[in-house]
Amino acid sequence: MIGKKAPVFKATAVVNGGDVVYDFSLAQFLGKKEVIFFFYPKDFTFVCPTELIAFQNALNEFEKRGVTVVACSTDTEETHVAWLNTPRNKGGILGITYPIVADVAKTIAANYEVLGGEWEYDQDGILQFSGIPVAYRGTFLIDKQGIIRHQSINDLSLGRNIHELLRIVDMWQHVQRFGEVCPVNWAQGQEGMQPTREGVASYLAKNMDR
Repeated sequence: MIGKKAPVFKATAVVNGGDVVYDFSLAQFLGKKEVIFFFYPKDFTFVCPTELIAFQNALNEFEKRGVTVVACSTDTEETHVAWLNTPRNKGGILGITYPIVADVAKTIAANYEVLGGEWEYDQDGILQFSGIPVAYRGTFLIDKQGIIRHQSINDLSLGRNIHELLRIVDMWQHVQRFGEVCPVNWAQGQEGMQPTREGVASYLAKNMDR
């Protein structure tokens, strides 16, 4: 999906740690902010709360970069609210403030190609779901024009690295600001590379000529 428009949607979401809105859309950020839009499998599970809390802990870092964080799973808004009101020592995510979208119909996950299965007709013409009816750990960086610039998808048991997502944001913003490209293992404050033959030769000579 890289380089394509992020699929649009309007859905119910829980914002500010417990307020329910019924027409949430990423379109509100167009022209204003980049978005980290991430999917997780289910509320009240195991790896998921560690990820959502880690995003909250890093929220100031994303906001300093002008990036909005939005989560999404196929749970209902009522389940989101219940989980948000559950203390962390009971497996909850109390204190999360960024939006959590309720993709009950599973259409958002399907459109972003992270749903763990699909609907199929069997030999008797009966529509059945094949696979796992939850979202994989999909992560998308969407630019201010609504274009997907990064995507990654983890299996259910593999937690994300939030620091790596911040690095990806830094790379994208460096490219936009300076017109350079970012070489392997680039980190904020390091030298970029001019996207020319001369640029790569100069970079390799200084940094990788061993």
